[in-house]
Amino acid sequence: MTSKFTEIAIDCADPLRLAGFWCAVLGYEVRAEEDGGEYVSIGSPAVPEGRDRPGPVPPTLAFARVPEGKSVKNRLHIDVNPTDTDQETEVRRLLALGARHADVGQTGKESWVTLTDPEGNEFCVLATRCP
Repeated sequence: MTSKFTEIAIDCADPLRLAGFWCAVLGYEVRAEEDGGEYVSIGSPAVPEGRDRPGPVPPTLAFARVPEGKSVKNRLHIDVNPTDTDQETEVRRLLALGARHADVGQTGKESWVTLTDPEGNEFCVLATRCP
């Protein structure tokens, strides 16, 4: 018996806004919105999710409103891989969507670029696809 990785839960101040950002980043769509936008779940339109689907599934992202703000560097973060462009072009696109460059102690020799989403959650844009 094993478990299947299906969801990443993200605490935030504005679930609708952050869900919109990540939908644009990943090509996802809103799957559920509850309590007037207090909780929003997004997922891939191309692959159905669910407990009964065999094999891996693209994880959904679930955004829940919390009263406290982010205060330290994430212990867990998302890595994204450009699918139809190079890293530099993708970074420019994500910055235009509202991402910001982040300094988490990089040396300048990394093959990835560290950004934050509109609420300050760090994520990386990788240069090459890493399985």
